[in-house]
Amino acid sequence: MDLSPISALNPRLDPTLQLLVLELDHGKANEIGTEQLVAFEALCTLLESADLPQAITCLCTTSRRVSKSGKPIFIAGANVTERVEWDDARVKAHVIRQRKLMQRLRRLPLFNIALSSGVTLGWGTEYMLTADYSIATQAASFALPETGLGIVPGARGTAELASLVGPAQALRLGCTGESIDAAEAARIGLVQELAADVDAGLTRVEELARQLRRRSPLALASYKAALLDGLGRCEAERIDLEEAAYERCVDLGEAAIGRASFAAIRDGETPAWGKHRLR
Repeated sequence: MDLSPISALNPRLDPTLQLLVLELDHGKANEIGTEQLVAFEALCTLLESADLPQAITCLCTTSRRVSKSGKPIFIAGANVTERVEWDDARVKAHVIRQRKLMQRLRRLPLFNIALSSGVTLGWGTEYMLTADYSIATQAASFALPETGLGIVPGARGTAELASLVGPAQALRLGCTGESIDAAEAARIGLVQELAADVDAGLTRVEELARQLRRRSPLALASYKAALLDGLGRCEAERIDLEEAAYERCVDLGEAAIGRASFAAIRDGETPAWGKHRLR
């Protein structure tokens, strides 16, 4: 598999676990600029492929980056420096591009994990909203400083944060810019699990990847798409989405593979699932 288009994200593929780890290590503080946007867009194109040459069922983004002063960093926001001489139209277009990227990341047809360790500011906190499951180390901290810069969180932070942590906590973070630690992030639901450090977090990610690799990639992607598409909809619409997802698995043969392999699956074996992926 050619990972060169996403080399700016320091990818590492574990084919046995079907796990792709992005270990960010760039710039002064893992700030996200145009180069990283290009790499993330290439990543989405790769993972959205209907038939990956090598299956990936789990994605994890993390960082071991440490500042000169010894402070761990996950993502310290967007690269604002590159925008110094941009006019308003270019700034708007750039943020629209970021927002569209975040929407693609949220809808990737696999299980997406964010493992934050260290400073997670602005774009970094918004990146957590693209994950299906988030883990934070004891060194993690989160904040949305944008309103202090005369803007709002523009990469889905204004649009989606409240659906995860509730309006009161979203208003607290977005309006005040207050920084919270990992324990508080877990308490309000911004992250779902805590780990002692990056190594412990990756051990947990690998445990999840082992479970994921046994699942049908099509069924996994169909379940995720139906669940996310159903958020905020009435029960009847959610049921219709469930029906369509189930019947897709039947029509494309995954259900038949599951039935035929039931005894082997029960014994811990993984059948040869089909190559279909959700577009």
